Amino acid sequence: MNRRCVIFLFALLSGLLQVSADRPFKEKLSRLGNRIDSVLTKRYWRADIDTNYVIRPQTKWTILGRFKMSGARISAEGQKDGILYASKMKADYKSTVSVGVSYVGLTLNLSINPAKWFGKYHDYELGFRSYGRRFGFDITYQNAHNFKGWYDWKGEHHEVTTTSEDVFKLRTLNVNGYYVFNRRRFSYPAAFSHSYIQRRSAGSFLLAASIQAQDGNANALDDESSAFKMTNIGIGGGYGYNFVPARGWLLHISALPTFIFFSKSSVTINDTKYRLHYKFPEVIITGRGSIVKQIGRNKFAGLSMVYTYSHIGDKKSLAVDNQKWFAQLYFGFRL
Repeated sequence: MNRRCVIFLFALLSGLLQVSADRPFKEKLSRLGNRIDSVLTKRYWRADIDTNYVIRPQTKWTILGRFKMSGARISAEGQKDGILYASKMKADYKSTVSVGVSYVGLTLNLSINPAKWFGKYHDYELGFRSYGRRFGFDITYQNAHNFKGWYDWKGEHHEVTTTSEDVFKLRTLNVNGYYVFNRRRFSYPAAFSHSYIQRRSAGSFLLAASIQAQDGNANALDDESSAFKMTNIGIGGGYGYNFVPARGWLLHISALPTFIFFSKSSVTINDTKYRLHYKFPEVIITGRGSIVKQIGRNKFAGLSMVYTYSHIGDKKSLAVDNQKWFAQLYFGFRL
C-alpha cells in the first residue's frame, strides 16, 4: 500500500470518527433544546388565570414593531437670600424605532435612534421594562444635557438653550414597580407586553413602590455654578382597570401614587449647600394608559403611555417638580 493510500485511509477514518463523535453531541444538544422548550411551554400555558376574563394567545411567537417617543421636564421655584427664583427646563425629545421578537413570554428587542445616528440627539437614555401578571416594573435612566427653557433670577428673565454638558447636565434614574391583587382576572401584560389577551373588563387594586434619584449641575448662569442631588423612595398603592368595550378592543388606565418616606435632597450654589426640607405629603405618581385593537385572529395594533410625576420640597426654600414620560405606537402579529 503506497503512501497516498495510507494518507487517504487515515483521513477517511478520521472523518468517520469525527462524525460518530459529533453525532452524540448533536443528539444531546437537540434533547437539551427540546427539554428547555418543553419547560418554557408548560410554564407558558400553566398560568393561573380565569379564562372567562383572560386568555393566552394560541401561538408561541409574537413579532412587534414600535415607534416610541419620550421626554422630560424639570421646574424649580424657591428663594435665596430673600430673592425669588424660578426655572423651567425641557430636555430634547427622544424617538426610537424598534423590533421585538417574543417566544412563550421571553422577548428580545432591538431599537435604534435615527436622530442619534445623524448627530442630532446627544443625550443618553436606557430603559428596561417588565410587565408581569403578578408584578412588574419600569426602569429608566437618562443622562441629558440638551435643554431648552427659561429661568428668572434677581427679577430678570432669561431664555436658555443648552447644547453642551458644561452648561447644564442632569442624570435621572426612575424605578416604578407594582403588585397586582386580582391577577387571575386583571392583566397588565394584555395592555403592554401582549403575552395575554383581556376578554372581559376587570380591575384590581395595586401596591406600588418608587425610587427617584437625580444628580445635576449647571454652570455659567450669572457667573454662578450649582449642583443638585436628590434621592427619594416612596411606597403606596393605586388602582388599574382594563375596559373591554367590544370584542377585540382593550382600554387600560392605572394610577399609582407613592408617598415618599425617605428623602435626601440638596442644592449647592457655589460653595453653599442648601437642604430641601421634607413637607408632607410629597408624592411620586406613576400613570399608565393603553389602547389595544385586535385585528383578525393574530394581528394587533395600539398606543401606550407611561407618565411619572413628582413634587419635592417647599417653595419657601426650594421646590422641584419632575415629569418623565414616554409614548409608543406599535403593530404586531402572532405566529
